[in-house]
Amino acid sequence: MAKPSSRDELIEYALRKLGAPVIEINVDREQAEDRLDEALQFFTERHFDGVERVYFSHELTSDDITNRFILTDELATPKGFPSGGPSGRDIVSVVKVFQFGPLKGIQSMFDVRYQMALSDYFGINTGLGYQSALGLASYDSAKRYISMIQDFFQPEKEIRFSKVTNRLLIDSELDQNVDVGDFLIIEAYASLDPDKFTEIYNDRLLKKYVTALIKKQWGSNLSKFAGVQLPGGVQLNGPQIYAEALQDIQIIEQEFYSQYELPIDFIVA
Repeated sequence: MAKPSSRDELIEYALRKLGAPVIEINVDREQAEDRLDEALQFFTERHFDGVERVYFSHELTSDDITNRFILTDELATPKGFPSGGPSGRDIVSVVKVFQFGPLKGIQSMFDVRYQMALSDYFGINTGLGYQSALGLASYDSAKRYISMIQDFFQPEKEIRFSKVTNRLLIDSELDQNVDVGDFLIIEAYASLDPDKFTEIYNDRLLKKYVTALIKKQWGSNLSKFAGVQLPGGVQLNGPQIYAEALQDIQIIEQEFYSQYELPIDFIVA
């Protein structure tokens, strides 16, 4: 069984699937390349294997604080991923920016979280220093209470992201909450580069989708000669090939939507 691992191999696979070299597929190589690009773009947008959840760290600059946005193409490449460009990844969406600000930044020995960390090991069994020890119940209750206080006084900041402008806008007075040199942790989804993660080219649904798109291009090309009779009485039937390809594409895209698309996040007000 063919296992494409590159652009050329996937295009050749699709052409063979359509009948080449037994049948001449009237599609230019550049047209096939364009259809493959369209298929990869759709795969990234609609297939969970086309993207991966990643975490970026970004050191704030004076421009970031003044502008109140971060250029996502300048984010550092996450550990364990190949570099390629400023960030090495094409960010598809940003999920959130982890809490930051004065309350989060307290790291002295008088911080209540620091004191809890000192007594975590023994506190679980001794009730955090109190005589009426409740074990894990009291420990969990204290952690939840601290988390509630932090959420009340320092909620997560609202963010907006545009893939077109590569700007992550943070709706907060950054100059009052952070300093130059502070780090933000950003959770996002980034596309996987098929030239580095070549298993993408062998995805079952992607192979079917590329084949259907090239078939559609083939039918479109032949439709220009509809009704023309070739020597021997052979007549080109481009409209039928085009219609069959449209039907194939509709079925494949529906499979993307129903089985392979990441679920929509719930919005909690």
